[in-house]
Amino acid sequence: MTIDVEDYFHVQAFANVIDRADWDSLPCRVEANTDRILALLDEAGVHATMFTLGWVTQRYPQVVRRIVAAGHELASHGHGHARVDSLTEAEFRQDVTRARKLLEDVGGVAVQGYRAPTFSIGPRTPWAYDVLAETGHVYSSSIYPVRHDLYGAPDAPRFPHKVGSGGALWELPMTTVELFGQNLPCSGGGYFRLLPYDLFRHGLGRFNANLGKPGMFYTHPWEIDAEQPRVQGAPALSKFRHYLNLHRCAARMRRLLRDFAWDRVDSVYADVVCPVR
Repeated sequence: MTIDVEDYFHVQAFANVIDRADWDSLPCRVEANTDRILALLDEAGVHATMFTLGWVTQRYPQVVRRIVAAGHELASHGHGHARVDSLTEAEFRQDVTRARKLLEDVGGVAVQGYRAPTFSIGPRTPWAYDVLAETGHVYSSSIYPVRHDLYGAPDAPRFPHKVGSGGALWELPMTTVELFGQNLPCSGGGYFRLLPYDLFRHGLGRFNANLGKPGMFYTHPWEIDAEQPRVQGAPALSKFRHYLNLHRCAARMRRLLRDFAWDRVDSVYADVVCPVR
């Protein structure tokens, strides 16, 4: 179970209509929404991995401390939610180094994991995995082996594999189910809000039962917030993706947390990632 801790205005779908210079002037909802997520997890007795932005950590250190105090794994989502393929190697190194230091200083725990904003590690960033290993990360969960207009690496391996020079890092991809030779998404996000719950549960259960492997689910705190401000000027498709079924997501999360067994990434994948508590 993984949560990408960011706010509604950080998302790639709104990048062309919200200037990042305006982020600090927008009404922030990440603290309250993360607390709601933490309450859902606590109610279900589930520990998760929280891929947290350095930007959030810098402004809301109390959120990070609550994440750690509740027994969740603290991991990095980078600092400024910039797509990796929009950065130079030097800029990426600066971003992940800054985020990891902030998270460790505030949380008081070692940070081993990283998830790229918008799953943006791919063929155009062959240096990214080496940078992550050099900066102290042990694993990445940044690949979604599907076709999508904003992200996706459909030809990437569907299961955990070593990456980088000499296999210095583990990549733990998002979950997909294979149908007629195509990888279909089964990891959460907008698809979790779009598909009927029973269909999503069936796909994840099929992955578990047929392959005997754990699934990787993700969501964001803003996905349970139906009252968030509406962004003006965004394309219709972006609005559809972002706002669809927000009012149903918390209830669906409760069902999902009940219907499967969940844990932190560093516990589920303890054979490749050594848990640091």
